[in-house]
Amino acid sequence: MQTAPAVRVAIGEDLGIEPGKRVTGKLVTALRRLGFDTVLDTAFSADITTIEESAEFLDRLRRRYHLLDQSVPLPMITSCSPAWIKFVEHAFPESLQHLSTCKSPQQMFGVLAKTFYAKMRGLKPENIVTVSIMPCTAKKFEADRPEMRSSGYKDVDYVLTTRELAIMIIQAGIDFKSLPNDHYDTLMGNASGAGVIFGATGGVMESSLRTIYEKATGRDVPFENLIIQPVRGMEGIKMFSLKIEDCLEQWSFMNGVELHLAVAHGLANARTLFEDIKSGKSPFHFIEIMACPGGCLGGGGQPIPTNPEIRLKRVQALYAEEMGMDVRKAHENQEAIKIYEDFLLNPLSEVAENLIHTHYIRRKSY
Repeated sequence: MQTAPAVRVAIGEDLGIEPGKRVTGKLVTALRRLGFDTVLDTAFSADITTIEESAEFLDRLRRRYHLLDQSVPLPMITSCSPAWIKFVEHAFPESLQHLSTCKSPQQMFGVLAKTFYAKMRGLKPENIVTVSIMPCTAKKFEADRPEMRSSGYKDVDYVLTTRELAIMIIQAGIDFKSLPNDHYDTLMGNASGAGVIFGATGGVMESSLRTIYEKATGRDVPFENLIIQPVRGMEGIKMFSLKIEDCLEQWSFMNGVELHLAVAHGLANARTLFEDIKSGKSPFHFIEIMACPGGCLGGGGQPIPTNPEIRLKRVQALYAEEMGMDVRKAHENQEAIKIYEDFLLNPLSEVAENLIHTHYIRRKSY
């Protein structure tokens, strides 16, 4: 079992708890009582996504600015929202090369469960059933994509929405409000704060910049004053710049490069940014796009009815959880470090490319 970050700040709404309350520990306990053998955190694989996506972006910058290859597609655009991905496949298929090749955290978790986790636990992958609890109805489609079988098995076997899990808890007669708090299992269960904020619009961008900036400069990104203000918030399109200076020798070609960045949620806002890309007018290097209002926390599988005030409370709950975590950068997550040491070797390695990266499909236009 894996649970997405956005679930923990919303499922309580269907189980007698007011909006904006974090119920992470109760959620884990409820899943154990429903009979799941192992309960793990999709925020862990969000950390892997951050590490891979950051490496991919830096590689694109290296090829563009160091090797002077003008054919490298920029901006690079995040790829963890399956509704957004399918929209691009239909509406802008000529621009698919702009999408990051990273699988979403859900799918990275699934394939690693059938490979790394199976190996470490001494299990046969054909005997592992992976179930996702997601805020998103499009995740059901994503799990069924034929590309999502790179291990030889289906990455994610079943997807339940937040509302569907709430119904199961009620039908099982579990008094959710009175449950004690439990913890995720280890080995793909520990996450950084960067993985948790994937559930909010701007979270993927902020998470990535924490890693990109440090990898390029050897210093912490000054996100308290340069990142948080422009990235966070519920505006439909957020645009800002970050200048990279005093880089490590390996990335010295980036000295003085000013990264132009954008965050959008909602497909109407996404279309606005993509029309500029299609016309060659886009000034951006990196764009985060989420299909749903507010990001994943506003997904189609979340409790309803909802409104901007409820979504804002969910956002605040996610950031509150992130602030209380011991590790706040994906590349400092010790479980993530271990999976590279023992299995993936390096970001963008051959193993990583084969298992946790993917491709997209040109589909019929609307």
